Amino acid sequence: MIARADKGNSVIILPTQQYHSKVRDVLHGNNFITTTRDPTNSYQAEIKNTIKQNRTLIPRDNRWKYINLNPSASSIKGLIKLHKSGHPIRPV
Repeated sequence: MIARADKGNSVIILPTQQYHSKVRDVLHGNNFITTTRDPTNSYQAEIKNTIKQNRTLIPRDNRWKYINLNPSASSIKGLIKLHKSGHPIRPV
């Protein structure tokens, strides 16, 4: 796998399994919560309902500007920290 380094403009080549294990270590070590279901659609529905209910602040003609038409959950990428021992990653 080819990955970017955290600092500098350099590229790192490492086994894919090692990269994935470093990402898993960061997720488990920092108490991130993983889920099997994508909550993006339910969040988007809540946002739409809030905008509809708030008639005084957001005019009807401008409501579409505040709604993401095609929402998706973000993904995690890791930048390798070459300047630290063990070469941990920085999640982005």
